[in-house]
Amino acid sequence: MTTLASPDQPLYVLPEENLIPHSNHFSKMKEIPASRMFLIKESLKTYEANNPGSSLYDASQGDGGASLPGTPPQILERALQLQVDHGTGYDSPFGTAKFREIVAEKYWSFAPDLGLAPANIIATVGGRDGLVKSYEAMLALGHGNQGDALLVSRVPWISYNWGPYGVGANVMLAPGQEDEGWTYSEDSIQASVDFAAKSGRKIAGMVITNPDNPTGQTITIEKQVSLGKSALKAGVAFVLYDWIYHQVTDEEPMDINAFMREFTPKERERLIVLDGLTKSLGGSNLRSAHLVAPERVAKFITARASHNIIPPFYGTAVAMAAYEMGYKEASRSIVEPTNASRKVLEAFLKENDFKYIIGKGYYAFIHVGEWVNSKGWDNTEALSQYLAEEHGVATVPGVYFSQFGREWLRFSYATPPEKTQGAAESLLEGLSSLK
Repeated sequence: MTTLASPDQPLYVLPEENLIPHSNHFSKMKEIPASRMFLIKESLKTYEANNPGSSLYDASQGDGGASLPGTPPQILERALQLQVDHGTGYDSPFGTAKFREIVAEKYWSFAPDLGLAPANIIATVGGRDGLVKSYEAMLALGHGNQGDALLVSRVPWISYNWGPYGVGANVMLAPGQEDEGWTYSEDSIQASVDFAAKSGRKIAGMVITNPDNPTGQTITIEKQVSLGKSALKAGVAFVLYDWIYHQVTDEEPMDINAFMREFTPKERERLIVLDGLTKSLGGSNLRSAHLVAPERVAKFITARASHNIIPPFYGTAVAMAAYEMGYKEASRSIVEPTNASRKVLEAFLKENDFKYIIGKGYYAFIHVGEWVNSKGWDNTEALSQYLAEEHGVATVPGVYFSQFGREWLRFSYATPPEKTQGAAESLLEGLSSLK
């Protein structure tokens, strides 16, 4: 017979064996800074005030909803009608059954032999939400330890540094060489696993972003597979493939069926894929993304989401409208000018003898160490501010991502080709003025 506690006695919700261990680690954590990515273009206001009527070039944030036409109005209108028809009641923590079905069948076209189904789809409130939910699942379902590591590249997207840390993962930068774009190697993954073990930790997850942010580096499908297999073999609990930029290419986007067939069924149980509308549809403020996850991960995330963040219907409705239209057609107004701008920028960088990385997606990573060092600056932060305030072109200092990017700038070419050309010319003009 169960003995109930007295009404006068305090009582934990969960039994003693399920309580979170007491720890003072919160008091020892480094304060998580706000992202400076949203403030960079503020420096352009100084140039605008001093040079009224002059052209401004924002090559900083990758936001096709601001620098390009964004999501086509007919898709937004179709989504609005879906919202009206659907109503404004609660949806499921994974989105809706219809969303899952359309993503699985219309967008990815899951092959029957892979065992992937609508139940493997989780709607999220943009990419960051999808990532944070994945980090929590990696920690809990991986090795079960708070404080385990999340492995990222040597120069990672800034939120990879802080998003995992906020939910209890210690972020580790994998070894990587500058002249190879800091790309992971199979050896660097094993070295990272061994390094974590020295402090009694394991690696709960690894993120492979392709095309990469911030460097723009693109690696082959074969390399992505090899890295994933190496990580799983080395004991990394999960590998997350962030493909948020993969549609922004003049080649073919990722084929999830062909990709998954390279892994055994057992390996697939440790793979997560992130995709969404932020980049290829210019839908930054629609906050619409999704995860393709193993069933146990999908169930874990759905249960947790029911207590915290449930995706709103409108963002999923935009995705459904775009996927039903055919995503190549839906994303044309973003993808085509970005692809054209990539050719313009690469030709310019090559012609002017820059050292750079440019693959697919939105970004080029440009080496400007010569000018940084000539001014005695520690990194590209002062250079970026100078370029914006004095020459009207906003870029992102590579040091914002990690110290290993201290001599680099991230340059977004998700703009019409003529704007990309103008931004590149302003960059060169600004650098030339420093000599």
